[in-house]
Amino acid sequence: MSAAARRLGTTLLSLVLSLGLVAAGWTLFLKILNVNPLVAKSPADVWTYLAAGSEAGAHRSTVWSGLWVTLRDAGAGLVAGLVAAAAVAVAFVLWRTAERSFMPIAMVVRSVPLVAMTPVITLIFGRDLLATTVISGIVVFFPALVNVVFGLRSASAQAADLVRAYGGSSWTTMRKVLVPSALPAFFASARISVPGSLIGALLAEWLATGKGLGYAMLTAGSSFRYDELWASVVAVTLASLAAYGLVGVAEAAVLARYAPRDR
Repeated sequence: MSAAARRLGTTLLSLVLSLGLVAAGWTLFLKILNVNPLVAKSPADVWTYLAAGSEAGAHRSTVWSGLWVTLRDAGAGLVAGLVAAAAVAVAFVLWRTAERSFMPIAMVVRSVPLVAMTPVITLIFGRDLLATTVISGIVVFFPALVNVVFGLRSASAQAADLVRAYGGSSWTTMRKVLVPSALPAFFASARISVPGSLIGALLAEWLATGKGLGYAMLTAGSSFRYDELWASVVAVTLASLAAYGLVGVAEAAVLARYAPRDR
């Protein structure tokens, strides 16, 4: 718990510093380029829209309702993608034939642009949570698969041989040696996948479901509601940073308990 608390404090400090730098760079960027204030909104404009304006409560409700749907979609895709990647990675390490059979198919699927796949996915899985889970999960799955396979294969060969020498099966070796060694790689994949799952969810909402913050941003931009558009971008960015930080805290707690001491 102390490791998790330290990680939480570090994450919060980094978050505050990052937000300050982003706000300063955002303001400076708009001033240097002299962008039309009708289109480009500053951090102060977003603050007024969400917190200080006369209709701030209604605005927050609008943004939050869309953000909640997007977070649900991204969360489902994140969990599905990570679980699928971990399961396939274990199968690859235990059975090399599975890797030789499945990896070419995976590479073919990965090479197809997700925008081109979205209409087909929508036709197969519909226009609800299942479709967004599949689209977001695809974004998460492939980078996580590569990282987790690498983590499993980076385990100590001596430790694995010791377990086998005492009669341990392949599953026992996996559970006692390989999985703990792969935990850092798994959590690195989870951190990388947080913004990826949100991108997948927003893409699905734009092109497939017509729900959530992704669709709200599309309609806000096309109907000249630029205050809402910029506020939505800020909201989804803050949500991504918060989720990234939570994964980091969970990583510190889990690695302190289960990962090898030398990690």
